[in-house]
Amino acid sequence: MASNRKELTALKNLLSEADLILSTTKLPENRTVRCRELLGAATAIADDLLAQAKMPAAALLGSKGGSVTARKGSDYFRKLAARRKHRRGGRPRKDAE
Repeated sequence: MASNRKELTALKNLLSEADLILSTTKLPENRTVRCRELLGAATAIADDLLAQAKMPAAALLGSKGGSVTARKGSDYFRKLAARRKHRRGGRPRKDAE
């Protein structure tokens, strides 16, 4: 994730430098204005991606906590541990219905 953040920062710096160059240059047929509009939109997208990259994906998934584990209950995990002690595998078999 760090390299992605560095790449986005480099992209943003390149876009702002190009915008600075265009602000001092006059192009024919009013092209400078359109180029600066496009660079502004690209800079906004890069800013948004940088803001989203601040929180790593693991932190987003970790926010669920142990909700699934809590749903199964402690008895389930107690049985799993007992089966491991007797070398009977870990996960119980599904009931055939």
